[in-house]
Amino acid sequence: MPRRYLPNSDPSRIKALQKAVNMEGYKENGQLVLSYQTTREARLLLNKFRNTQSQYQQYRNQFIKINKGYKEEAHVARMYVSHFIQVLNMAIRRGELKKDIKEGYGLSPDKYTVPLLKTEASIEKWGKLVIAGEEKRISKGGVPIYNPNIAKVKVHWSIFADHYYNVSRLKANAEKYRRELVQMRPIVDDLLHDLSNQVKNFYADLPLQQSIDKCSQFGLIFYLSSNEKKQIEAEKLQNTLDF
Repeated sequence: MPRRYLPNSDPSRIKALQKAVNMEGYKENGQLVLSYQTTREARLLLNKFRNTQSQYQQYRNQFIKINKGYKEEAHVARMYVSHFIQVLNMAIRRGELKKDIKEGYGLSPDKYTVPLLKTEASIEKWGKLVIAGEEKRISKGGVPIYNPNIAKVKVHWSIFADHYYNVSRLKANAEKYRRELVQMRPIVDDLLHDLSNQVKNFYADLPLQQSIDKCSQFGLIFYLSSNEKKQIEAEKLQNTLDF
């Protein structure tokens, strides 16, 4: 028999499993081509694999849809949080505020560098800290920091934060189903290999073209070498002569 094509993408795996399930109970000369155990395993695996792939694609598509605008929101929030901390540090250096107040913002009194805000998690963390710190200081009679004031920082940070929690959830769910797919693919491939062997062996004694046609009913696809193509042509010629 020619070399088989085995599915290498999730949609093609699902299609191949579905083809096998559709042929459940199919017989030739009173004999099952695929065992009931194999088709039962294919049905169970098809349902689980298809559902997992669908869930992964759903969460991934939602993440892609929301991510473009979200990246811009993160950029703006990072800029405002960073700028606020810089202005706070300058006010302390000028002697307008005491350095000890920085502890209320989660900042070290003796460091004047802005915390790294490279990740979205760090923007979420430091935005929350500086907003809470500034609001608490103002509530105790402290003079507000301006340019930017905390209200403007809070507006841009809140827009980002609302989407941050949603995006984090989408990413986590997509990753969960992606890992499940990675674990399931070898199992699916092993089953597809097994059922294709059963079908191929069942029709192995037939003429090559007839065997290929029979196997194709179960979704098997073959690569034909030049010699195999010649063999099929010879079979056709022989059939014509016999007729």
